[in-house]
Amino acid sequence: MKKIDVKKFRNIIANVVICTILVAVFAISYAGGVLNVFSKTDTAPLYNGNLNNKNVTLMINVYWGTEFIEPMLDIMKEYNVKTTFFVGGLWVSKNGDMLKKIVEQGHEIGNHGYYHKDHKQISYERNREEIVVTHELVKEICGVEMNLFAPPSGSFSNDTLAVCENLGYKTIMWTKDTIDWRDKDSDLICARAIKNPKGGDLILMHPTQKTVDALSSIIKFYVENGFKITNVSENIAV
Repeated sequence: MKKIDVKKFRNIIANVVICTILVAVFAISYAGGVLNVFSKTDTAPLYNGNLNNKNVTLMINVYWGTEFIEPMLDIMKEYNVKTTFFVGGLWVSKNGDMLKKIVEQGHEIGNHGYYHKDHKQISYERNREEIVVTHELVKEICGVEMNLFAPPSGSFSNDTLAVCENLGYKTIMWTKDTIDWRDKDSDLICARAIKNPKGGDLILMHPTQKTVDALSSIIKFYVENGFKITNVSENIAV
């Protein structure tokens, strides 16, 4: 009897789940139901949270860098910090256990599209597909109903905003960009994250080694200066 290839088996199961979700999404879409599944929200993208509170968010976009997520989680646990991880659907399809771990530790999950597309360059239908398929996949794996969308590379169009409004999503941008995916320098990443701190700041990060190296210093700065580090939903609440 041949030994089962566990990795291959898991990939097959993941593909079956994704195909099932796609079929369900398209069926609902053609029936005119997708646009009514979620509640309505405002159209305009948000570049910061509530300016009247001293809340900041270290929002983390995840499409790669899985090996750095657990060290980030450990640091956040040490400082009792909760934040928002915006996850890509393709990443989720291969890293369901890590997604569950993020949720189990009390962090918020946001939507980062499925294939990391340039949402400004794709149609209304493709914008909707990217968001809805990811939404359903995350819901299937960990039971979370997302309502925040961070466009890959910050690129969006009126179609993107309309899709988010119709799906009950808020489009989330950022106040500060650490550019940690490009600049492998923990001191520079830290400097960008803490420059001119204000309540409502949304600070964009990614899972990289240098981000891990800078994370404790960033957290300490905000805590010592009277800020609360929280997730996006709490930060943007009026």
